[in-house]
Amino acid sequence: MSLTQPPVRLTSQKNFAYRLVLATLTGKPVHISQIRSNSPSNPGLAPHEISLLRLFEAVTNGSQMEISYSGTIIVYKPGLITGSAAGLGSTSNGGTITHEIPSTCTRGISYFLIPLCLLAPFSKAPMNVLFTGPGVITSSTPTTGDISADAVRMAILPLYKLFGIWNNIELRILQRSNPGRGGRGGGGEVQLVFGHQVRLPKTLHLMNPGRIKTVRGVAYSTGVSASNNARMIQTARGVLNPLVPDTYIASDSSSAPLLKPAGSSAAGGKNKTGLGFGLFLVAESSTGCLFSADVASPPDGGVPPEDIGKRCAYQLLETISKGGCVAPAAAQTVLMLMAMGSEDVGRLQVGRDVIADEGMIQFARDLAKFGASGWGVRDAADEKYEGDVIVSVVGRGIGNVGRKVA
Repeated sequence: MSLTQPPVRLTSQKNFAYRLVLATLTGKPVHISQIRSNSPSNPGLAPHEISLLRLFEAVTNGSQMEISYSGTIIVYKPGLITGSAAGLGSTSNGGTITHEIPSTCTRGISYFLIPLCLLAPFSKAPMNVLFTGPGVITSSTPTTGDISADAVRMAILPLYKLFGIWNNIELRILQRSNPGRGGRGGGGEVQLVFGHQVRLPKTLHLMNPGRIKTVRGVAYSTGVSASNNARMIQTARGVLNPLVPDTYIASDSSSAPLLKPAGSSAAGGKNKTGLGFGLFLVAESSTGCLFSADVASPPDGGVPPEDIGKRCAYQLLETISKGGCVAPAAAQTVLMLMAMGSEDVGRLQVGRDVIADEGMIQFARDLAKFGASGWGVRDAADEKYEGDVIVSVVGRGIGNVGRKVA
């Protein structure tokens, strides 16, 4: 009799990162087929997906991956989440794993940070990963819709406190960058330190959005005039100040990264890359709920800073108007931690538009494929939150196998 578990069979590249996270946390192998099989020019796994697989291999021990010749089929057999333990990982230096992202990457750094933050509480040792290389983009990406590193630091990581995960967590943006030419690469540098491991996340009951009390943000410019920051801040404050007087937006201006052109072997000849500017805003309610917005200049330019500031401010107001207690960018993270928590019923109030998103529906289907219980959805009882729904999630009790039961 074979003791090997049959793999969970899924199709297409949708929710690829979250499927790998679910497979790693539950310990179930996954078989994903039909990955861009209809694409005549670029079938199979994309460069950012290959890089994500290498990252998972670095922070786990015993993971196995089998990729078909065309790249349209992958079988991933997860191993034990070891974190940055000494001697583990592809490139380890003093307990720090260095992960290099190729220049062909079009996704923002949040594509790698969010899955890594979901694995970190369940790892055997603390996570300490340094992201370098010509493909690191720290800003939001207009083409692929990824959020910025500032959004992960200020709008997603603080939500881990709701689950009792709050100690020794830090995200350092060492070198900022915007998408380069054609939306590829940026040359930034980011370090994630996640040193709080738990046996089981706490059960969450979050059903009171509260009222918005503060707005914080960061205006950043890379390799361009710092006056762009002041213009974005002034325009955004013009929209937000009549609604939320307690609005503070920091300004961060930095030089552009210097990278060698592809295929160049000369000692000099470095070019500036990752030029651009952007704005990130986060609103906090009286009950600790966070709503964020992210807008960056396109790689081809042509958009004035005033438009970026106004667009980001209105995007923040639109996110708040969707209701609920979590922003769309953080909803999957919160629901994932609820599903992995103790075997109890947790409740979360979300906006109807958030739960009806195509990506959220696919995420719920993937959870069910990996053995999680179905969600219970009902309308919010309070009339002032009309349009919101209460999502009830039963935790699976998949804790950290490297931690003793308290």
